[in-house]
Amino acid sequence: MSITGFSPARGTPAQAAGRSAAEGLRAFAITAGLICASLFILVGLHYSLQMYADGSIFSYAVAVRDVWAFHWHNISGRASVYLLAMAPAEWYVRLSGDARGGIELYGFLFFSAQLFGLLATYKADRSQGRIIFTYACLSTACLCPLVFGFPTEMWVAHALFWPTLALSHYARKNILSIILLFPLMLAMMLSHEGALIYAAVILLTLLLRGVDNPAFLRGSGVFALALAIWFWVKADIKPDSYIAPVLERAAFDVFSLDILTGSLMRLLYTTLALYAIAFAAAYQLTKTKAHVWAALLVATLLSLYWLTIDHSLHADQRYCLRTIVLSAAPGFALLAAFYALLREGRLAYKLPFQRYLVAARSSDMIHRLLAGAFFLVLLVHTVETAKFVSAWTHYTSAVRQLAAGAASDPQLGDPRFVSSERIPAKLKPLSWFSTTPYLSALVAPDFKPNRLVVDPADNYFWLSCKTATHNAKGWRYFPTEPRELIRLYSCQHRS
Repeated sequence: MSITGFSPARGTPAQAAGRSAAEGLRAFAITAGLICASLFILVGLHYSLQMYADGSIFSYAVAVRDVWAFHWHNISGRASVYLLAMAPAEWYVRLSGDARGGIELYGFLFFSAQLFGLLATYKADRSQGRIIFTYACLSTACLCPLVFGFPTEMWVAHALFWPTLALSHYARKNILSIILLFPLMLAMMLSHEGALIYAAVILLTLLLRGVDNPAFLRGSGVFALALAIWFWVKADIKPDSYIAPVLERAAFDVFSLDILTGSLMRLLYTTLALYAIAFAAAYQLTKTKAHVWAALLVATLLSLYWLTIDHSLHADQRYCLRTIVLSAAPGFALLAAFYALLREGRLAYKLPFQRYLVAARSSDMIHRLLAGAFFLVLLVHTVETAKFVSAWTHYTSAVRQLAAGAASDPQLGDPRFVSSERIPAKLKPLSWFSTTPYLSALVAPDFKPNRLVVDPADNYFWLSCKTATHNAKGWRYFPTEPRELIRLYSCQHRS
């Protein structure tokens, strides 16, 4: 069984070799997807990556039990992330009084989204050979490491996309299937505005069955109802006047071409280009081992690069690369649906380049080529993630030292404020200016900082004075001192 859902016919030695390569690639994709999804949880929690960047304000909001008031009312179109990850963690704090445990629970629920999504896809996928599940694993391993660590809601959208796709195609023909499909579709669409593209892609894959197919009609009806609720939520719960223009600017930046030219993307382009050249050369010498030798050669070159001239750090770009997750996952989904329907004889329309896609399903060379490329992509993700978490550890340690220390920069507005400019310059790529104060409160011993670490360049302030004051004066299980410092900081900048 190949990743495309087809195995070459049994018979000749060449066909047997093609079958072996196809089955190996499929097993590789599934194993890599499940391992990555599991490591996201282990690595994320071990290094407290739920507090990276915007995760600091989200974690702080959980700890002080004010998630909706702090920010989530501004992004009602992402309410399912609030309900699936934020609200349960906040209620845990309310019931247990364990602020640190609430932050850990939030991190677990967020980072485990991919694993739960894959397990749900496996259950829902009744295609022959579970082709959709295989491509879901491939998408998880290739795309999710690009944003891992940054709390983008596209992370949850991707996790919900695959089981929604599988259930849309293979739900049984009864009312229960609609009862299951509708909340799943709605949750996906309310995870991120970009998930509307995911929903449209699901409808497009259903259209491949034919415009009068029951699955397409059912999916269209569910989508229409979910879209009506989406519009209602967006119209009824609007962002604050301070936040609204910020969200508009961020929306326009989603499809900026600059996203495609960042350091990590350039590294991936170069890696794959070198691999293609090396594979073409090695294939002239050995057809069965060309991918092995080509991948080893490129891996060696990558190792030399990382050990000598590399000084890049994939940190702040993790936010921007949500665009790649948004735009590339539909490509995997279209291939999965095409091969699944083709194998089942349910493809209603002939697609452009169909004969090339059909030919690829039984090509030994294609499967070996893809296996080597997939290995190198995983290698790049592994090393770049290791560099990121190592730097993050040093950065949080530096913030903790400032927060617990005696250094002060009163010119920032209060003698209890200290500038993040004191952090070593080599760690600056890990900084996220608007959430540094919240991070300093979270990493301080016992949540009691001597100083609030403030970035002098900060020009975006999450909390209004009214919201911060209400939280500072209310009863919380979180210490009073940092909440008062956050109040002072917020009231200096927002009325």
